[in-house]
Amino acid sequence: MQTLVEGTVAESLRDSGGEVIRLYVAACAERMAPLFIGLRAGVPGREADLDFCVRSVGDLWHTGQPLADAAERVSVLERFPELQPSEEGITDVAGTYAFFGALVLRHALLANNTGDVRDALACGHAALTAMGMLDQNLAGAGFSAEEQRLQSRSATGDAAGLWEASVTAGRERFRAVLGRTGSGGG
Repeated sequence: MQTLVEGTVAESLRDSGGEVIRLYVAACAERMAPLFIGLRAGVPGREADLDFCVRSVGDLWHTGQPLADAAERVSVLERFPELQPSEEGITDVAGTYAFFGALVLRHALLANNTGDVRDALACGHAALTAMGMLDQNLAGAGFSAEEQRLQSRSATGDAAGLWEASVTAGRERFRAVLGRTGSGGG
């Protein structure tokens, strides 16, 4: 699989395994979750989905062992409208970034469950793809470079300050996407 994830990150994940993979995907999910949660907040009938995402992202940070119900969570997430195929595809900004938020969480839960580096790389790749798209649409944005830096940091297994950095990055991404949707507020 061709992936946007840097080779050194992929090698570090392969060499480290389990707990480092779980930390890496938790951090990716944390950075991307505000896109799904923020862009779907206030949408009628989505309250349970939002709660599910908040709870799942929070639970991913317990990296000592895989989540006992990770596979079931993947099944729930795969029923979200954002992850359902459609003939029209996704045509709006909010839909695109909500899709990436849900997709990263799906891959994060898969990697948490399996410990498979390929699932972790798919998680990182989806986050980098979304940030690359955001950079293309915002002059001077550096979201992709920041994502690369944070992925490298999380692949070392050093959790110190990683949650805080990921939360901050997620908020900045959400604000940037909100600006693209014309909502502007935050």
